[in-house]
Amino acid sequence: MSINLPTKHNVRVRRSIFAGLTLCTCILMLWLIYEALTPQTPLMLHIALLVLVGVTLPWMVIGFWNAIIGLLLCQLSSNPVAHILPAEMLKQNSQDGQTVTASTAILLCIRNETPERLVRNLDAMLQGLSASVLNTDNAVSKHFHIYILSDTDDLSIAAQERECFLAIAQRWEKQFSVIYRCRTDNTAYKAGNIADFCKRWGGQHEFALTLDADSFMTASAIVRLVRMMQSNPRLGILQGLVVGLPSTSAFTRLFQFGMRLGMRSYTMGSAWWQADCGPYWGHNALIRLAPFIAHCDLPQLPLRSGASRPILSHDLIEAVLMRRAGFEVRIYPQEDESWEENPPTLTEYIRRDLRWCEGNLQYVQLLTLPKLTLLSRLQLLLAIFMFLGSPAWIALMVICTVAISISTSPSTFINAGPMTSLLSIALVMWYLPKIAGALDVLLRKQERQRFGGGYRFSLSLILEVLFALLMTPITWLNHSLFMVGLILGKKQGWMAQSRDDHSIHLLEAIRQFWPHTLLGVTLSVMLYKTYPQALAYGLLFFSGLILAIPLAVLSSQPWLGRFMLRRHLLSLPEEIMPPTVLLVLDLPALKTA
Repeated sequence: MSINLPTKHNVRVRRSIFAGLTLCTCILMLWLIYEALTPQTPLMLHIALLVLVGVTLPWMVIGFWNAIIGLLLCQLSSNPVAHILPAEMLKQNSQDGQTVTASTAILLCIRNETPERLVRNLDAMLQGLSASVLNTDNAVSKHFHIYILSDTDDLSIAAQERECFLAIAQRWEKQFSVIYRCRTDNTAYKAGNIADFCKRWGGQHEFALTLDADSFMTASAIVRLVRMMQSNPRLGILQGLVVGLPSTSAFTRLFQFGMRLGMRSYTMGSAWWQADCGPYWGHNALIRLAPFIAHCDLPQLPLRSGASRPILSHDLIEAVLMRRAGFEVRIYPQEDESWEENPPTLTEYIRRDLRWCEGNLQYVQLLTLPKLTLLSRLQLLLAIFMFLGSPAWIALMVICTVAISISTSPSTFINAGPMTSLLSIALVMWYLPKIAGALDVLLRKQERQRFGGGYRFSLSLILEVLFALLMTPITWLNHSLFMVGLILGKKQGWMAQSRDDHSIHLLEAIRQFWPHTLLGVTLSVMLYKTYPQALAYGLLFFSGLILAIPLAVLSSQPWLGRFMLRRHLLSLPEEIMPPTVLLVLDLPALKTA
């Protein structure tokens, strides 16, 4: 298969193709919902359902086509990344790659984190970079400088941090410069933390590698990003593909197994058409400091009171500002020894998810920023619809259930054939990124072996699909209730994350998930009392709400995580064949496995 390098003309053609596919699919889905409603359906209800379906479509349809394009690239090309990145960047994967010459600051951004995990990860990264010095004539350590940027306001944790990181600085002082700084306040949260670094030290370095408290990257992954950015002087941000670290938590295993599958094809497909307008996720990414300092200073958002508020989800805004300045933002869409830790329980996942929800909804105030590219504005809009789709789904569930329950017969409201087609297509489209990732594994023997073989992978896939069906409506309702709270003046802010495994008590789960159970049971009873034959369709959407409390409790139980580890269920490739660098981290999941 011949490889067409992604020239500007090729990228324009790709974007036109993708826009056409997306638009046609949206029109098809709207036509299906129109056909699914009978002429007897009241006009206002007809309009409401069309609008609500329209709100759910952008995120779902774009994910659908990203996954299909990515799967085709992975299956039909022996080197799919060659269709994504410019040739000069691809060379950095070979022995002909450039020598590291740029000064790179490695920024570890933390707030109220227990230092032990941070020290473990940082020591392993420094050992890897130190070993790379021994294997090359280039003194890599001279070009990497470590900054621990703390926003910790808990005095006891701050004291532990200071002691631990000063010890690291002394331990590595002959090879690396290690600087620890703790701000007295956390103005503008992580974005303000990095802005403070830029003012103090940014002029001393060409690049900065951004890491979160739960991030871990190998020396080879770090060096590869640096070499790629050196090769392309117009590259402003280079995002590495991030995958989850092996975990002993049952919830984490279920969640990140699906994420691992979903990211494979989705990221490749999105990079195919986004090209130099790629994503920035705020961590495990390399930024070029000079244009970042000059052009990516974040605006404050005005409040009705006349005060202002910082942007919570800073990463996408910094990416679009970098593009506005004429610099590229790209992703290296291939698994490359770049990891993160995911939340250990459903409660912690929701806390993180709602923080992102609040941040993304702030983009409404930024859509009119001057001189943004069209694609950048569309990316901001898509990030908003990522969460706006949730209340639209909940409204669709409630309206359809109520309408069916009060109608003399479902046939007076719904045409069964088109509605069945609509539901089937919607379910496939929603879960296609994971389906495409699973197909990519199942169709390749080497990939099946990496995941523990076809049988274990298939069994794990079934468990994850059931989990995803239960999780999806829970997430929708979380977003919906949270948005109502925002309208009423409630703010989430930026809270520290609990990263260690722990059980959720039944009473805690009841307090958090009783609205989910109440809504799920109410909708199910309404269908059962009126048209029981429709309940099977309803349970595709209601069952997660009904089972939210037991799901939260069960998925947090340590014994379930241990059972999965012993049976190699929902195992990642790093558990089947652990790389040496993760064995150095002494992860509990690799000990148990």
